[in-house]
Amino acid sequence: MISAFFIFNQKGEVLISRLYRTDFKRSIADVFRIQVISNSDVRSPIITLGSTSFFHVRVNNLYVVAVTKNNANAALVFEFCYRFINIAKAYFGKIDEEAVKNNFVLIYELIDEINDFGYPQNSEIDTLKSYITTETVVSSATAAEESSRITSQATGATSWRRGDVKYKKNEAFVDVVETVNLTMSAKGTVLRAEVDGHIQMRAYLSGTPECKFGLNDKLVIDKGGDRGGGDAVELDDCRFHQCVRLDEFDASRTISFIPPDGEFELMRYRSTSNVKLPLRIIPTVNEIGTSQVQYTITVKANFNNKLSANNVVLRIPTPLNTTTVDCKVVAGKAKLPRVQGGSECTFMGSANLTSTTTRQVWARPPIDVDFQVLMFTASGLIVRFLKVFEKGNYQSV
Repeated sequence: MISAFFIFNQKGEVLISRLYRTDFKRSIADVFRIQVISNSDVRSPIITLGSTSFFHVRVNNLYVVAVTKNNANAALVFEFCYRFINIAKAYFGKIDEEAVKNNFVLIYELIDEINDFGYPQNSEIDTLKSYITTETVVSSATAAEESSRITSQATGATSWRRGDVKYKKNEAFVDVVETVNLTMSAKGTVLRAEVDGHIQMRAYLSGTPECKFGLNDKLVIDKGGDRGGGDAVELDDCRFHQCVRLDEFDASRTISFIPPDGEFELMRYRSTSNVKLPLRIIPTVNEIGTSQVQYTITVKANFNNKLSANNVVLRIPTPLNTTTVDCKVVAGKAKLPRVQGGSECTFMGSANLTSTTTRQVWARPPIDVDFQVLMFTASGLIVRFLKVFEKGNYQSV
């Protein structure tokens, strides 16, 4: 499995180094520095040199690197790296070079706890925080009781949650977050539409409650050619947190679980069918000789007029020899970065070009659009209800 774990800064200096097995020496870090960090042409997150594979993740100018000589499961290795990043953020807010240097002792404790001889172990943040703490050492009088409770939590049926959690106000929040990846031709034909989504939950509940919430009645998951009709929500695949009881979900599409304390990702899914496109972009690009390019961009909002798209950003590519640009609204009302549902607006712009000795054909890269639409899901997935059951019968919000 994982033989070594490193964290590098952008200069290639080793900030964290841990060898889990004897098949590597610390000098293997020099290989990664020379072959990856110093080589600007490397873009793949996996580099294999001989029998050695380097898996790396970039975050805030840091390289989080796992090294292995075995034919390891790449998805598992990357999941371990991203889990470490999430754990680090939960402990000290952000992960950058300064945070790593200020918390290197804590980081060594964490990577030794979540990985044993190269095999990933329990990485639940709530469980880790119960016995890896930045606070002072507990007194000897309570150490035995605390140790017993930790052992029970780490090995019990709900290792992701303590049983003695208490809140004055019991609250639970569920957010459905989706990202739409769309490729459209110049004529407006949809070439590829895909939704990557996840259900994020924040649970601030006392005791050991059981939560249930239901999704759409017409929900089809990975059924191949068996489709659920035009109004059905079709998910190509989905992945749940370990707290979810999968047998109940298969039977009634009801998600039943005992939630971890705090914020966590309950479900992740992907959909490529019946995708509702929130915005439609219709571009017209005219090249006038070698001195100017004119753009006419129409933006149509295909969602309910009670909703609005926020933080709308259009990135319109121009030729490399562009000197100045000009843009104005010629039709409709546009108050970027906000677009009201059901509205349509047209932008007109021009890019002035400088003369060049050799003219190169402009490839016309695609237009990128970033936006956020609250209370709208492109896949059609909705949460029908959320119920909280606890033996104390308290009221939750």
